[in-house]
Amino acid sequence: MNNFIVSVIFNYMVNQKEDKLNEIFHALADSTRREMVQMMALKERTVSELATPFDMSLAGVSKHIKVLERANLVIRDVHGRTHICHLNPEVLHQATEWLSFYEKYWSDRFDLLENELRKEKKKEH
Repeated sequence: MNNFIVSVIFNYMVNQKEDKLNEIFHALADSTRREMVQMMALKERTVSELATPFDMSLAGVSKHIKVLERANLVIRDVHGRTHICHLNPEVLHQATEWLSFYEKYWSDRFDLLENELRKEKKKEH
């Protein structure tokens, strides 16, 4: 396989992953959807159960759920008239992995800063 094809495939994969992360973080950017995710983290919920804490119509709640579904954060199973929603842990893991990289980055930076501050403090004494 030549380098051009490998580059195209790699760029496609990176763009796909970035698009996926954009969808995930867009879905989680809204406080209503984050609260719904927290509710489903405890147990699967019906659409009606997800609607209970919010002052909005079932249609409004359904729109929020559809955003979560587009990001693949939520999977909806239909049993007759009952729609049951549950979290997709694999997608949450993707977001966590991305955030973990930056958590380590900043943690390392703060450790370096702490070391420098300690060196300066020792010089003062």
